[in-house]
Amino acid sequence: MPKAVRFEEYGGIDVLYVAEVERPVPGAGQVLVRVKAAGINPGEATVRQGTYDSMFPDAFPSAFPLGQGSDLAGIVEEIGEGVDGFAVGDEVIGFVSNRSSQAELVVAEAGDLIPRPDGVPWEGAGALFVAGTTAYAAVRAVAAGEGDTLVVSGAAGGVGSIAVQLAKRAGATVIGLASEANHEWLRSHGIIPIVYGEGQADRIRQASGGEVDAFIDTFGSGYVELALNLGVRPERIDTIIDFAAVEKHGVKAEGAAYAASADVVAELAGMISEGDLAVPIARVYPLAEVQDAYRELETRHTRGKIVLQP
Repeated sequence: MPKAVRFEEYGGIDVLYVAEVERPVPGAGQVLVRVKAAGINPGEATVRQGTYDSMFPDAFPSAFPLGQGSDLAGIVEEIGEGVDGFAVGDEVIGFVSNRSSQAELVVAEAGDLIPRPDGVPWEGAGALFVAGTTAYAAVRAVAAGEGDTLVVSGAAGGVGSIAVQLAKRAGATVIGLASEANHEWLRSHGIIPIVYGEGQADRIRQASGGEVDAFIDTFGSGYVELALNLGVRPERIDTIIDFAAVEKHGVKAEGAAYAASADVVAELAGMISEGDLAVPIARVYPLAEVQDAYRELETRHTRGKIVLQP
C-alpha cells in the first residue's frame, strides 16, 4: 500500500506520522502521480497547528485524519477519464489544493500540472509551486522593476531566495536582508547583502544611497514598520506573513493565492530550465523523516527549500 503523511489532531510536529493508505484513484480530469519530490512550507505548519481552522473554519474543515502539502513533482502513473495532454510515464510539475502532496501517490487535477522541462531538477521542481508563486506575486505586487531599489527580508529563505532573483531579473537593484552565512550566495546572484539586526536601517540607507522604493517582507517581526520608516509607500510594501501590519498600515499581503496557476509554474520552470532562476535546496529528507524536516523548517534559518522524497 502507498504511504502518505497524516495527522489526526492539531498540534506540534509530533502529531505527524506516515501511514499506509488506500491507493488513490484518479477521477475525470485527474491524474495519478508517483511523487518524486514534495516541498514543505511554513503555511503547512500553521495549518497543522490549527490556526487557519479557527480563522477560516469553512476553508479548513477538521475532518481528521488530514494530509499535508501542495507542491509536487513526479511521474504520471495513471490518467482519469477525459484527460488530454498527459500519458503514463510523463514527468510533471504541479500542485494540489487539498493538502495531500506529501505522499508516494497523489491525485492531481490535470489542469494543475505541467510537463517537467529539461534541466529542472526533481528537488527544485517539487519545491516550486508555493514558494515560486508567492515570490512571483510579491514582486508583482510591489511593481519592482527598472530603476527601483527593493529590499527583501528573509532574502535567503524559501520565498525570499526566489523573490530576489525575480526582482533582479525585472531590472531592480535588490538588497537582501539575511545572515552572513548567506551573503556569498546572494552576491553570486547579483543581490546586495545586508546583515539583519540592530543598525539594519542605517545599513540599508547606506547601501541604497538613501532611497528605497519597495519592500517585500517574508519574515514578519517588524519589517513592515522598518519599510515605512525607510520611506516606502504602503502600496509598495508586500508582506506574506505580518497580517496585523496589513490591517494597521494598509500594506499589501499578496502571496501564492494571487499567482496560483499552472501558467505561472510553467513560466518559473522555464526560467529554471534556461538557467535564469535557481531554487536553492537546503536539504532533502525521506518521507519517513517528515518530523525532522519540519523541525529544520521551523527554525526559520534555512537557505532555500526543504524537500521530502517519497
